[in-house]
Amino acid sequence: MKKIQLRDIFYISTHIYKKVSRQRRRQFFLLLVLTVIGSFAEVVSLGALIPFLGALTQPEVVLEYPVIKTLLQYFNFSSTEDDLIFFMTVAFSVAAVTAGIMRLLLLRVAIFLSYGAGADISTNIYERTLFQPYSVHISRSSSEIIAGITQKVGTVVRVLLSIVTVITSAGLFVAILTALMVINPVVASIAIAVFGSGYVMVAWIVHVRLLHHGADIAKETTGVVKSLQEGLGAIREVLLDGTQKIYCNIYKNSIQTLQHANAEGTFLNQAPRFAMESIGIVLIALLAYILSKQEGGVSAAIPLLGALAFGAQRLVPLLQQLYGNWTGFTTSYASLLDVLELLDQPLPSHAFEISHQRLDFKDSIVLKNLSFRHQEDSPWVLNNINISIKKGSSIGIIGSTGGGKSTLLDVLMFLLEPTKGSIFIDDKKLNSKKAHSWQRTIAHVPQTIFLSDSSIMENIAFGVEKEKIDMERVIKVAQYAQIESFIEEHPDRYNAIVGERGVRLSGGQRQRIGIARALYK
Repeated sequence: MKKIQLRDIFYISTHIYKKVSRQRRRQFFLLLVLTVIGSFAEVVSLGALIPFLGALTQPEVVLEYPVIKTLLQYFNFSSTEDDLIFFMTVAFSVAAVTAGIMRLLLLRVAIFLSYGAGADISTNIYERTLFQPYSVHISRSSSEIIAGITQKVGTVVRVLLSIVTVITSAGLFVAILTALMVINPVVASIAIAVFGSGYVMVAWIVHVRLLHHGADIAKETTGVVKSLQEGLGAIREVLLDGTQKIYCNIYKNSIQTLQHANAEGTFLNQAPRFAMESIGIVLIALLAYILSKQEGGVSAAIPLLGALAFGAQRLVPLLQQLYGNWTGFTTSYASLLDVLELLDQPLPSHAFEISHQRLDFKDSIVLKNLSFRHQEDSPWVLNNINISIKKGSSIGIIGSTGGGKSTLLDVLMFLLEPTKGSIFIDDKKLNSKKAHSWQRTIAHVPQTIFLSDSSIMENIAFGVEKEKIDMERVIKVAQYAQIESFIEEHPDRYNAIVGERGVRLSGGQRQRIGIARALYK
């Protein structure tokens, strides 16, 4: 399996960044500014620790520092040990609280920014998916699309959060490391070498395993949605045939594989922290022993040890965050590629120029030398069809199963574009730009009526916002479709809920609502 390179991370990160709105990009810039401020606050809090510990252990030495004397005079403190300790306690507390507030602010901005960008991307994918031609929709699995829009976009949110966290963590890491280098470059270099090499080694070992688990997650996320769709969508057949156990087993296999991969990824993400914490404690203990043997003994070493312990307490979580976000990215890599594929769905040039005008249809529909096939290497479904249909006439199309009757209607409605030949409406050639105007002119009652889990009124005026529904028109078309008496007998009348896919209605009632819907249009 291909190993992830830095260029892969850069490609996906920049690709996602280009897909978010300008507002989100400005918010990302604000986050970078906050990161710089937060890094400065961390350095100040770390720098305030050494004089604070020095004031507790060797106040007479600290009082000799010119900077300390100047600060005491500026804030009207006397140069006594008690005032020094009080001043340094307040100064360190203020610095620590400020750094904590900045970390909290960074966390909030990062989380809300990531989830907001995730919502933008999910909406973008859904919009691009709905605007795809009918030929694209019939060629792919709806469960794959649903999984991509809902669950796999959640992966993008986590990756965005990871990218943001890496940026903020890297900034804080550099700031704290710089401060530690100023305090004691040798000890700081040893610490970063031990911890850094430890995380790099773990990352190298688990890399391939994470990629395999990520592939399982991408595959079984779709598998879970597919098993739910099929089992619940065919519930009548499942109950009649007693096949509940079969569908439960299909779901069980998918969900167990998915959750095992998630669990393994989470474990590999978090496990190194505990080892690094133990190593850190041992390292500080060794440094304490070594420094205690030097001039000044333990009391002279306490400020330095305190600063190093405080710095390590900051560095190790930051290294863990960097490692954890890298493992999260690696595990999510396969799902990210699926999401990027959906984000890259092309939009037709006229997608946002949909006309609400109807074509002026007065005379006839003519199909001239019309042929259609789904792909270049597939057989012809329709071949050289020539038909003229006068306005006001009623026609029937008969033929064997698979003979192309439904396909002919899909082409006539311009859901499928002819491979060869043309359709003329009153001697004007129909094309993709005029397709929506033509589709606004006609109505369609399919063999299987789709009903949403809402009211009869909303299903008749399907696709119209509830507050914009013309009730007078709804009642009139219900009369035409001969379903008014059934509706009026129901306690909730037009507000009666039909159930998912119209499960609370009979087949004939669903068909009549479909007719009423076509008449309403």
